Amino acid sequence: MLKHVAEGVLVHESAFIQSNSVVVQGRAGVLLIDPGITGDEMAALANDLRELGQTVVAGFSTHPDWDHVLWHANFGDAPRYGTARCAASIQDLLSHADWKDRVAEVLPPEFAEDIPMDLLGLITGLPAEAAQVPWDGPEVRIIEHQAHAPGHAALLIEERGVLVAGDMLSDILMPFLDLEAENPIEDYLVALRLFESVADDVDAVIPGHGSVGGAEQLRARIEQDRAYVGALRDGVVPDDPRVGPSAPLDWLPAVHEWQLQRLAQKGRNETPE
Repeated sequence: MLKHVAEGVLVHESAFIQSNSVVVQGRAGVLLIDPGITGDEMAALANDLRELGQTVVAGFSTHPDWDHVLWHANFGDAPRYGTARCAASIQDLLSHADWKDRVAEVLPPEFAEDIPMDLLGLITGLPAEAAQVPWDGPEVRIIEHQAHAPGHAALLIEERGVLVAGDMLSDILMPFLDLEAENPIEDYLVALRLFESVADDVDAVIPGHGSVGGAEQLRARIEQDRAYVGALRDGVVPDDPRVGPSAPLDWLPAVHEWQLQRLAQKGRNETPE
């Protein structure tokens, strides 16, 4: 189940939108980033780690979307981290008595019955000034920004030249903006500039969904995402195969149209009368 990406960095790809769970080997065990998606997949991942003689010593969720805050009992009770904003967002959801019903409304129906929610979202927010994931392994730098979701964080494993991008820099999904944010376009462009600033140190990029890419693909994906966000900003048709007639997922063009409509509505609402 595990694919080798770099020294001590492995990836498991889910059947759900090519979701990537990332394993980083440390001195006493592994850091598990965005584990998921189904119960069977997570149990198999835990078994693979056990066969490798590895225990999970820490977890990290790149952002508060349901498919990035899952967990399985077979991973054990290691501390699970996220940024302070990420943790606050998911804790707000969990504070509602009907939170399971709310999550169930957005689960993919073909996977819903096999997605365990009992341990969903039980993460600890790191201090706002935290620059690294606290664990006994290679330094994992936290690159926090506000694109896509509150407190979204990419992780740079500097010793291994690997950027774990969360729900960004995908080859199959165009940028999904946080349309509840005050400035979703600028938030996204700022995040892309942050990725660009570390690109010289990256040999492999792992998106939350899609294929692992090399250094050249990282730069190409940054430019492609920048062009898409610019097209959204300018209200023009993007030259982007991810939302065109040959889109890798047939529902992506509809999401693109929805983003355009929401941004247009947001602009109208913000225009002074």
